[in-house]
Amino acid sequence: MNKKTEQYDVVIIGGGAAGLTAGIYCGRARLRTLLLEKSLVGGLATYTNEIENYPGFPEGTTGTELMGLFHKQAKKFGVDFKMTDVKAVSVTEDKKIVETFRTNYECKAIIIASGGKPRVTGATNEDQFLYDKGISFCATCDAAANTGKTVMVIGSGDAAIEEGMFLTKFADKVIVSVMHDHGKMDCNEIAKTEALENPKMEFIWNTVVDSFEGEGHLDSVVLKNLKTNERQPVKVDSCFLFIGYTPNTEILTGVVDMNRNGYVLVNEKMETNIPGVFAAGDVCDKFLKQVATAVGDGAIAGYGAEKYISECEIYENQIQNHGHPSVVYLWNATDAACRELLPVIEKFEQSHSSEVRVTKVDVYKSPGLAAKLSVDSVPSIVYLADGKIQSVISENINEDALNRLLS
Repeated sequence: MNKKTEQYDVVIIGGGAAGLTAGIYCGRARLRTLLLEKSLVGGLATYTNEIENYPGFPEGTTGTELMGLFHKQAKKFGVDFKMTDVKAVSVTEDKKIVETFRTNYECKAIIIASGGKPRVTGATNEDQFLYDKGISFCATCDAAANTGKTVMVIGSGDAAIEEGMFLTKFADKVIVSVMHDHGKMDCNEIAKTEALENPKMEFIWNTVVDSFEGEGHLDSVVLKNLKTNERQPVKVDSCFLFIGYTPNTEILTGVVDMNRNGYVLVNEKMETNIPGVFAAGDVCDKFLKQVATAVGDGAIAGYGAEKYISECEIYENQIQNHGHPSVVYLWNATDAACRELLPVIEKFEQSHSSEVRVTKVDVYKSPGLAAKLSVDSVPSIVYLADGKIQSVISENINEDALNRLLS
């Protein structure tokens, strides 16, 4: 099958909080932006029944409602959405391509916001009961179906305990398997206190899942005591796993740098090791994975992509000047010596406007251009001809030195 090719300024992989925020920033910057999401716009946040710690919502909100607002705002700024899976990403010096089943999307910048997927326990028989056969990852989705039943929750982090408490609104009993000693959990203290005081919640300490059992549908979870190795079968109607996530980065192996757990490595600007490729949200190796932090990441990545594209265009059209002679003044507006040279540069520009193009680059605002020119000190002068650097002046910059560039 011959794939068609489409052109965009930015392609965002993933439609969760980070991807949607990046889309809002890119769309508002009037970049032609495409967001690719394989399953559900809003990502894992849409499965959260109650969000109380996102700023601006003092009464709280649901994940579905909040992500719906993000989606609406991104569309307002012209972001295109396509519901499809990404098959591959390739990056060369000349172009970046995001490949789907039917289409190759060529772009100037890529933002990886593919998030993660729920981690499973790896216990015996687990794969036989995933999703509609007894094991679930979404209390919001499946709580009503467990009205009047007994369910088990695996995990003791914020998600596990908060979703477990939500389940008590429907189920008769919520049994929580915790791998720590009695009274110790990984969640915040408020959630811990509320859970321990909830009459519908029961805790089994120092345990992990050994196996899942049932005929066609889950009917019991066998727990293993970490101190005694004793196996304890527990009759349940369903089991919810809240033990973290693994990043969706399989297609990125060999494309960008990742840590041993598969999380994309970025700097404070959400830049990967590849220029023009950014990452944001839960796909990154980061301290806190929340909607609020994903939004921050997405904002930085979106702004960074806009800045990268702008700098590439300036470099190609102004600095390289289509092969014609070009002089670049690299300066910092906060530096007195740089400011004192401005009249000299402007006089040179006026005197030689027919011979050479002069571009002034404030490295404080556009460090990427200085990096492209391999200059790390200011003030500096770079002279280019035929699209290549011919000389660099970092000392004794004056009118005579500038004039000699053209002689």
